[in-house]
Amino acid sequence: MCTTVEHLFERVKHPGEQLFDARMARSGGDQRSYRRDPESTSVEAQTTHVDQKENVMSRKKVLVLGGNFAGLTAALTVKHQLHGDVDVTVVSSSDEFLFTPSLIWVPFGKRTKKDITFKLGPTFEYHEVEFVHAEATAIDPEARRVETTAGPQDYDYLVIATGYRNRFEVIPGLGEGGNAHTITTLDDAIHAGEGWQRFREKPGDVVIGATQGAGCFGAAYEFLFNTSYQLKKAGLKDRVKLTYVSAEPFLGHFGIGGLPHGESLLGMFLKKEKIDAVLDTAMDHVDEGRLVLADGRTLDFGYAMIIPPFSGQEVIRRTPKIADDNGFVKVRDTYQSEAYDDVYAVGVAAAVDVPWQTPTPVGIPKTGFPTEQQAHVAAVNIAAQIEGKAPDAHKAFGDIPAVCVMDAGNNGVVILADKMLPPRKHGVLIPGPQAHAMKLGFEKYFLWKMKHGQVRLP
Repeated sequence: MCTTVEHLFERVKHPGEQLFDARMARSGGDQRSYRRDPESTSVEAQTTHVDQKENVMSRKKVLVLGGNFAGLTAALTVKHQLHGDVDVTVVSSSDEFLFTPSLIWVPFGKRTKKDITFKLGPTFEYHEVEFVHAEATAIDPEARRVETTAGPQDYDYLVIATGYRNRFEVIPGLGEGGNAHTITTLDDAIHAGEGWQRFREKPGDVVIGATQGAGCFGAAYEFLFNTSYQLKKAGLKDRVKLTYVSAEPFLGHFGIGGLPHGESLLGMFLKKEKIDAVLDTAMDHVDEGRLVLADGRTLDFGYAMIIPPFSGQEVIRRTPKIADDNGFVKVRDTYQSEAYDDVYAVGVAAAVDVPWQTPTPVGIPKTGFPTEQQAHVAAVNIAAQIEGKAPDAHKAFGDIPAVCVMDAGNNGVVILADKMLPPRKHGVLIPGPQAHAMKLGFEKYFLWKMKHGQVRLP
């Protein structure tokens, strides 16, 4: 097939020109729908201008709180679903996207902030989504209004994608100025790195764990095995006792009930790495250099990293009718809130009921893949409502497939299952160094995908 000069010209157009061409295609090629000629006085031009004003006045507004995995995906998906014929505004307390799965590498100097973040503003601007760098301070679902530090925002549909906060108060001695590190935020991971450097100068035993009520066990396991790998690289492995402490009833529970052969596989990993495990236990508090368990046992350490439980943001917890006791939004399988049809919640902000009881409370991990799935379902339903249809897209959290790559330094495990939560028909764990390579590749791909707003890609 030959390539004409015109085709070549089309291929090298600036993204802004491509976006304008897309607008033109949707308007039937009439530039006056987007750029009025002040010299024109024809009835046709005036009519087009009046139609444009009426269209703008009738356009619905979707307000999204949060700009990371869930918020960015929901905002751009609803814009795409309606071919741009909707006003979307994102309000976020952070002006950067953070690839949280890579926080496990920050303390060891394998990643910096620059490696795993990008500015949100240009991405939203290119896709004609208004971005407001501000914090939501109050939500009034009855008035359809959100107060922010940059002023009020009204909405027709609201998507809550505000993520989580660490519940350090559960275990005295955790948190800022405490006696153990965590890696659940970028600042936390940076501080954990500073502590790791001090540890390298004065080594001691190491404790890695997850508290009662925690759900992010994958990060705890990843940090555990990466710590073992880094100790070997530093020539410290034989001098350091490494212990894993978890509320899980058995190894490989992961907060999802476990998978076939998971317990034995994780047991083999720990045995190979000479890691001790203390399971089905609650933590009482952390003193300087010592973890005290609920049953009175103690573990001394020179370095400790502990994953705490999460709760929803305070602004959600303060909002009547929509939040549970932990500040998460109670949702249906459409991701509409239980209380309001025009309020949605996705990602960590959405409440998920734990379908079992364990001797020591265990939470459920709300990871990136289910977060994206929830955001897509919510966006499709909002688009349907705007078009006057029923919001009939459904996907319960437990029915979303489990897809995860657990890194282990130079090794790892690929975790796949047909459902996040049991009962399941299929589930498999695939160990090997290819998992480490997959995680590295996925990091690069996903950051590219989100930065360019390609949220419809897998």
